[in-house]
Amino acid sequence: MIPSPSLLDLPLDARVDPQEFLRAAMEWHFNPETGSTYWLKRAKSLPFDPRKDVKRIEDLALFPNIVDELRDVRAEDLIPRGYGSYPNVALVCESGGTTGTPKHVVALRDWVDQWGAWTNTQLDAHEFPHNRNWLALLPGGPHLVSVCARWLASSRGGLAFTIDMDPRWVKKRIAEGLIEEVNAYAEHLVEQAAFLLHSQDIGVIMTTPPVLERIAQHDELVELINQKVKGILWSGTHMDADTRHLLRTEVFPSVKLVGEYGSTMILGAIPERVGQTRDDACIYDPPSPFITFSVVDPANGHTVDYGKRGQVVMNHVSKNMLLANNLERDLATRIEPQASQVGDSVADVSPVAQFGNEAVIEGVY
Repeated sequence: MIPSPSLLDLPLDARVDPQEFLRAAMEWHFNPETGSTYWLKRAKSLPFDPRKDVKRIEDLALFPNIVDELRDVRAEDLIPRGYGSYPNVALVCESGGTTGTPKHVVALRDWVDQWGAWTNTQLDAHEFPHNRNWLALLPGGPHLVSVCARWLASSRGGLAFTIDMDPRWVKKRIAEGLIEEVNAYAEHLVEQAAFLLHSQDIGVIMTTPPVLERIAQHDELVELINQKVKGILWSGTHMDADTRHLLRTEVFPSVKLVGEYGSTMILGAIPERVGQTRDDACIYDPPSPFITFSVVDPANGHTVDYGKRGQVVMNHVSKNMLLANNLERDLATRIEPQASQVGDSVADVSPVAQFGNEAVIEGVY
């Protein structure tokens, strides 16, 4: 009998018992009738039985970090069999390639809808504008953020105008020391943004901190944005507290500025906590138990104390995908979770200098 995935179909802000949720998720992903080819095969090498032994969020640490395997695995093998012969795939996604060859995941339409509905709730709490056209100056092609930007623009009542960027090309040029080429490419992006800002009714910009900082160097564009744009949603790379404060208070004082923290490996991004002042750090509260964080000492893997910094471990558990115990390339301060949330919240996110024997180069995304 195929197990019911009903708990996995709930909205991301639903009050879900974490143990019941995990029981349903483990049954879905490791039942031969519903699990993916990848996990059913991989389970044979696990020293535990996920359907019996994974009962709490903390038990997700039993899983090995398998993200490097996603560089080569067949995308079809990642889709749970329970979706049937014709799954509704939104995108075969690739990571940005910051730490080597890109990793692949598959975003199914039902997950994109779940994540998008939850994100809209968060943006509404920030009083982020509706009924405005979006300018998405983001990586397109295989990158999940392009699908998310279009989804949000449409669901909030606007058109999505898009400008593509190739973050891998930029990272390669940075690694080779070709900074003049990088600057020329960044100006090329800004020129395209300027054309659309002048010619179209743009009310929201979604882009990355490096591009936003580049735009801020053009006084005419800054004036135009403060006149026309009501909201800026930044995501992708990190933004330090001083830059965020400057952009909010001096550069774009007339615009609602909201940050997101996410990863391809959690199939989404998380808007910053509502209610923080302009001087507070960005705090990110994941929609548990679908997405959970912990912050650990990279030297020993032990959870750090609240208020201390460590490396972020991410878990994604949904009907779409299971990806547990992923040590990300980010450092963050561990923050106490909000009521009913399991796992940690994080703040002051910044990249590690090196990850997996590779220098971390963020570039434009």
